[in-house]
Amino acid sequence: MTDENTTPTADRTGTTPEATDTPETETDGVSFTRRGVRVGFYTTLPIAFGVAGYGIAFGVLATQAGLSVAEAALMSATVVAGASQIVAVELWADPIPVATILLTTAAINLRYSLMGAALQPWFRQLSATQAYGSLFLMADENWALTMRDLRSGSGRGAFLFGSGIAVWTFWVGSTVLGTAAGGVIGDPATYGIDFILAAVFVALAVELWEGRSTLVPWVVALGTALLTAAFLPGRWYILLGGIAAAAVEVVRHE
Repeated sequence: MTDENTTPTADRTGTTPEATDTPETETDGVSFTRRGVRVGFYTTLPIAFGVAGYGIAFGVLATQAGLSVAEAALMSATVVAGASQIVAVELWADPIPVATILLTTAAINLRYSLMGAALQPWFRQLSATQAYGSLFLMADENWALTMRDLRSGSGRGAFLFGSGIAVWTFWVGSTVLGTAAGGVIGDPATYGIDFILAAVFVALAVELWEGRSTLVPWVVALGTALLTAAFLPGRWYILLGGIAAAAVEVVRHE
Protein backbone atom coordinates (compact mmCIF):
# COMPACT_ATOMS: atom_id res chain seq x y z
CA MET A 1 0.00 0.00 0.00
CA THR A 2 1.29 3.45 -0.87
CA ASP A 3 0.12 6.87 0.18
CA GLU A 4 -0.91 9.37 -2.52
CA ASN A 5 1.88 11.70 -1.40
CA THR A 6 4.56 9.03 -1.35
CA THR A 7 7.41 9.81 -3.71
CA PRO A 8 8.09 6.99 -6.19
CA THR A 9 11.29 5.16 -5.38
CA ALA A 10 13.81 3.95 -7.90
CA ASP A 11 14.19 0.26 -8.59
CA ARG A 12 17.50 -1.60 -8.84
CA THR A 13 18.14 -0.17 -12.29
CA GLY A 14 17.77 3.38 -10.99
CA THR A 15 14.55 4.15 -12.85
CA THR A 16 11.27 5.20 -11.32
CA PRO A 17 7.88 3.93 -12.54
CA GLU A 18 7.39 7.18 -14.46
CA ALA A 19 10.63 6.66 -16.33
CA THR A 20 9.56 3.60 -18.27
CA ASP A 21 8.46 4.20 -21.87
CA THR A 22 5.99 1.29 -21.94
CA PRO A 23 2.51 2.24 -20.65
CA GLU A 24 0.89 0.34 -17.79
CA THR A 25 -1.67 -2.26 -18.83
CA GLU A 26 -5.01 -1.83 -17.05
CA THR A 27 -7.01 -5.07 -16.76
CA ASP A 28 -9.45 -4.24 -13.96
CA GLY A 29 -13.15 -3.56 -14.44
CA VAL A 30 -13.66 -5.14 -17.87
CA SER A 31 -17.31 -5.24 -18.93
CA PHE A 32 -19.30 -6.33 -21.99
CA THR A 33 -21.72 -3.54 -22.94
CA ARG A 34 -23.62 -2.23 -25.95
CA ARG A 35 -21.51 0.89 -25.82
CA GLY A 36 -18.37 -1.23 -26.15
CA VAL A 37 -19.85 -2.97 -29.20
CA ARG A 38 -20.78 0.39 -30.74
CA VAL A 39 -17.37 1.98 -30.11
CA GLY A 40 -15.60 -1.07 -31.51
CA PHE A 41 -17.76 -1.05 -34.64
CA TYR A 42 -17.35 2.64 -35.50
CA THR A 43 -13.65 2.73 -34.60
CA THR A 44 -12.95 -0.14 -36.99
CA LEU A 45 -14.95 1.12 -39.98
CA PRO A 46 -11.94 2.82 -41.71
CA ILE A 47 -9.93 -0.40 -41.38
CA ALA A 48 -12.93 -2.43 -42.57
CA PHE A 49 -12.88 -0.49 -45.84
CA GLY A 50 -9.31 -1.69 -46.37
CA VAL A 51 -10.37 -5.24 -45.55
CA ALA A 52 -13.08 -4.90 -48.21
CA GLY A 53 -10.43 -4.27 -50.85
CA TYR A 54 -8.71 -7.49 -49.83
CA GLY A 55 -12.08 -9.27 -49.87
CA ILE A 56 -12.62 -8.26 -53.47
CA ALA A 57 -9.24 -9.78 -54.33
CA PHE A 58 -10.23 -13.01 -52.60
CA GLY A 59 -13.55 -13.07 -54.45
CA VAL A 60 -11.78 -12.73 -57.79
CA LEU A 61 -9.38 -15.56 -56.96
CA ALA A 62 -12.28 -17.71 -55.72
CA THR A 63 -14.03 -17.25 -59.06
CA GLN A 64 -10.89 -18.25 -60.92
CA ALA A 65 -10.66 -21.37 -58.74
CA GLY A 66 -14.20 -22.33 -59.74
CA LEU A 67 -16.14 -21.38 -56.60
CA SER A 68 -19.63 -19.95 -56.94
CA VAL A 69 -20.75 -16.74 -55.27
CA ALA A 70 -22.55 -18.71 -52.55
CA GLU A 71 -19.55 -21.00 -51.90
CA ALA A 72 -17.09 -18.09 -51.63
CA ALA A 73 -19.48 -16.12 -49.39
CA LEU A 74 -19.98 -19.15 -47.12
CA MET A 75 -16.22 -19.60 -46.78
CA SER A 76 -15.73 -15.94 -45.85
CA ALA A 77 -18.64 -16.00 -43.40
CA THR A 78 -17.41 -19.07 -41.51
CA VAL A 79 -13.60 -18.89 -41.79
CA VAL A 80 -13.04 -15.10 -41.50
CA ALA A 81 -9.32 -15.40 -42.25
CA GLY A 82 -8.16 -13.71 -45.42
CA ALA A 83 -4.63 -15.10 -45.72
CA SER A 84 -5.63 -18.73 -45.22
CA GLN A 85 -8.64 -18.38 -47.53
CA ILE A 86 -6.49 -17.01 -50.35
CA VAL A 87 -3.96 -19.80 -49.88
CA ALA A 88 -6.81 -22.33 -49.92
CA VAL A 89 -8.17 -21.13 -53.26
CA GLU A 90 -4.64 -20.93 -54.69
CA LEU A 91 -4.21 -24.62 -53.82
CA TRP A 92 -7.70 -25.52 -55.10
CA ALA A 93 -7.59 -28.23 -57.76
CA ASP A 94 -9.52 -31.24 -59.02
CA PRO A 95 -9.39 -33.42 -56.99
CA ILE A 96 -9.14 -31.05 -54.02
CA PRO A 97 -5.89 -31.64 -52.04
CA VAL A 98 -7.67 -31.68 -48.69
CA ALA A 99 -4.66 -32.65 -46.53
CA THR A 100 -2.40 -30.01 -48.11
CA ILE A 101 -4.98 -27.26 -47.69
CA LEU A 102 -5.70 -28.23 -44.07
CA LEU A 103 -2.02 -28.36 -43.07
CA THR A 104 -1.14 -25.10 -44.82
CA THR A 105 -4.08 -23.13 -43.44
CA ALA A 106 -3.49 -24.57 -39.96
CA ALA A 107 0.10 -23.32 -40.07
CA ILE A 108 -1.09 -19.86 -41.08
CA ASN A 109 -3.88 -19.66 -38.50
CA LEU A 110 -1.85 -20.88 -35.53
CA ARG A 111 -0.91 -17.25 -34.97
CA TYR A 112 -4.42 -16.74 -33.64
CA SER A 113 -3.52 -18.82 -30.60
CA LEU A 114 -0.86 -16.23 -29.73
CA MET A 115 -3.27 -13.37 -30.37
CA GLY A 116 -5.95 -14.98 -28.22
CA ALA A 117 -3.47 -15.54 -25.41
CA ALA A 118 -2.62 -11.83 -25.46
CA LEU A 119 -6.29 -11.03 -24.77
CA GLN A 120 -6.55 -13.45 -21.84
CA PRO A 121 -5.89 -10.92 -19.03
CA TRP A 122 -9.07 -9.07 -20.05
CA PHE A 123 -11.22 -11.85 -21.47
CA ARG A 124 -10.94 -14.04 -18.38
CA GLN A 125 -13.34 -11.55 -16.79
CA LEU A 126 -16.00 -12.20 -19.45
CA SER A 127 -18.41 -15.11 -19.76
CA ALA A 128 -17.55 -17.98 -22.12
CA THR A 129 -20.25 -16.86 -24.57
CA GLN A 130 -18.94 -13.29 -24.65
CA ALA A 131 -15.30 -14.29 -24.97
CA TYR A 132 -15.63 -17.05 -27.57
CA GLY A 133 -18.28 -15.18 -29.52
CA SER A 134 -15.84 -12.28 -29.83
CA LEU A 135 -12.91 -14.55 -30.73
CA PHE A 136 -14.87 -16.04 -33.63
CA LEU A 137 -14.88 -12.57 -35.21
CA MET A 138 -11.20 -11.88 -34.45
CA ALA A 139 -8.98 -10.93 -37.37
CA ASP A 140 -5.51 -9.40 -37.39
CA GLU A 141 -6.85 -5.91 -37.95
CA ASN A 142 -9.48 -5.70 -35.22
CA TRP A 143 -7.27 -7.62 -32.78
CA ALA A 144 -4.64 -4.87 -33.07
CA LEU A 145 -7.24 -2.15 -32.48
CA THR A 146 -8.71 -4.10 -29.54
CA MET A 147 -5.32 -4.48 -27.88
CA ARG A 148 -4.73 -0.76 -28.16
CA ASP A 149 -8.15 0.00 -26.68
CA LEU A 150 -7.87 -2.46 -23.78
CA ARG A 151 -4.33 -1.38 -22.91
CA SER A 152 -5.63 2.17 -22.54
CA GLY A 153 -7.71 0.98 -19.58
CA SER A 154 -11.08 1.51 -21.29
CA GLY A 155 -12.47 -1.74 -19.89
CA ARG A 156 -14.44 -2.28 -23.10
CA GLY A 157 -14.58 -6.05 -23.24
CA ALA A 158 -17.08 -5.86 -26.11
CA PHE A 159 -14.73 -3.85 -28.35
CA LEU A 160 -13.47 -6.96 -30.17
CA PHE A 161 -17.02 -8.14 -30.84
CA GLY A 162 -18.13 -4.77 -32.22
CA SER A 163 -15.01 -4.38 -34.33
CA GLY A 164 -15.41 -7.95 -35.53
CA ILE A 165 -18.92 -7.22 -36.77
CA ALA A 166 -17.52 -4.37 -38.88
CA VAL A 167 -14.74 -6.54 -40.33
CA TRP A 168 -17.05 -9.53 -40.90
CA THR A 169 -19.69 -7.43 -42.68
CA PHE A 170 -17.25 -5.80 -45.06
CA TRP A 171 -15.31 -9.02 -45.59
CA VAL A 172 -18.33 -11.09 -46.59
CA GLY A 173 -19.91 -8.27 -48.63
CA SER A 174 -16.72 -7.60 -50.57
CA THR A 175 -16.24 -11.32 -51.19
CA VAL A 176 -19.66 -11.42 -52.86
CA LEU A 177 -18.78 -8.32 -54.90
CA GLY A 178 -15.40 -9.70 -55.95
CA THR A 179 -16.83 -13.09 -56.88
CA ALA A 180 -19.67 -11.57 -58.89
CA ALA A 181 -17.29 -9.21 -60.73
CA GLY A 182 -14.44 -11.71 -61.03
CA GLY A 183 -14.81 -12.17 -64.75
CA VAL A 184 -14.64 -8.41 -65.33
CA ILE A 185 -11.78 -7.50 -62.96
CA GLY A 186 -9.36 -10.24 -64.01
CA ASP A 187 -6.02 -10.10 -62.18
CA PRO A 188 -6.37 -8.05 -58.93
CA ALA A 189 -2.70 -7.04 -59.11
CA THR A 190 -3.46 -5.00 -62.24
CA TYR A 191 -5.34 -2.49 -60.08
CA GLY A 192 -3.09 -2.72 -57.04
CA ILE A 193 -5.80 -4.47 -55.01
CA ASP A 194 -3.27 -7.04 -53.82
CA PHE A 195 -1.35 -4.28 -51.98
CA ILE A 196 -4.30 -3.12 -49.89
CA LEU A 197 -3.70 -5.60 -47.08
CA ALA A 198 -0.04 -4.59 -46.79
CA ALA A 199 -1.10 -0.93 -46.54
CA VAL A 200 -3.62 -1.78 -43.81
CA PHE A 201 -0.96 -3.57 -41.75
CA VAL A 202 1.45 -0.65 -42.09
CA ALA A 203 -1.27 1.63 -40.68
CA LEU A 204 -1.88 -0.80 -37.80
CA ALA A 205 1.84 -1.01 -37.06
CA VAL A 206 1.92 2.77 -36.61
CA GLU A 207 -0.98 2.52 -34.14
CA LEU A 208 0.77 -0.24 -32.14
CA TRP A 209 4.10 1.58 -31.88
CA GLU A 210 4.92 2.19 -28.20
CA GLY A 211 8.46 3.53 -28.44
CA ARG A 212 11.87 1.96 -28.86
CA SER A 213 10.97 -1.07 -26.74
CA THR A 214 8.60 -2.14 -29.52
CA LEU A 215 11.45 -2.33 -32.01
CA VAL A 216 13.08 -5.42 -30.48
CA PRO A 217 10.22 -7.93 -30.98
CA TRP A 218 9.41 -6.46 -34.38
CA VAL A 219 12.98 -6.89 -35.63
CA VAL A 220 13.11 -10.43 -34.23
CA ALA A 221 9.80 -11.32 -35.89
CA LEU A 222 10.90 -9.86 -39.22
CA GLY A 223 14.30 -11.58 -39.17
CA THR A 224 12.82 -14.93 -38.21
CA ALA A 225 10.11 -14.66 -40.86
CA LEU A 226 12.61 -13.82 -43.60
CA LEU A 227 14.89 -16.72 -42.66
CA THR A 228 11.98 -19.14 -42.40
CA ALA A 229 10.57 -18.05 -45.76
CA ALA A 230 13.97 -18.63 -47.35
CA PHE A 231 14.43 -22.18 -46.02
CA LEU A 232 10.96 -23.62 -45.34
CA PRO A 233 8.15 -24.06 -47.89
CA GLY A 234 4.63 -22.86 -47.22
CA ARG A 235 3.57 -20.14 -44.79
CA TRP A 236 5.35 -21.27 -41.63
CA TYR A 237 7.19 -17.94 -41.50
CA ILE A 238 4.00 -16.28 -40.19
CA LEU A 239 3.77 -18.54 -37.14
CA LEU A 240 7.49 -18.84 -36.40
CA GLY A 241 8.03 -15.09 -36.65
CA GLY A 242 5.30 -14.55 -34.05
CA ILE A 243 6.61 -17.26 -31.74
CA ALA A 244 10.16 -15.88 -31.87
CA ALA A 245 8.98 -12.37 -31.02
CA ALA A 246 6.82 -13.69 -28.17
CA ALA A 247 9.74 -15.71 -26.77
CA VAL A 248 11.99 -12.65 -26.81
CA GLU A 249 9.37 -10.61 -24.94
CA VAL A 250 8.98 -13.34 -22.31
CA VAL A 251 12.75 -13.41 -21.73
CA ARG A 252 12.96 -9.63 -21.57
CA HIS A 253 10.14 -9.28 -19.05
CA GLU A 254 11.38 -12.18 -16.93
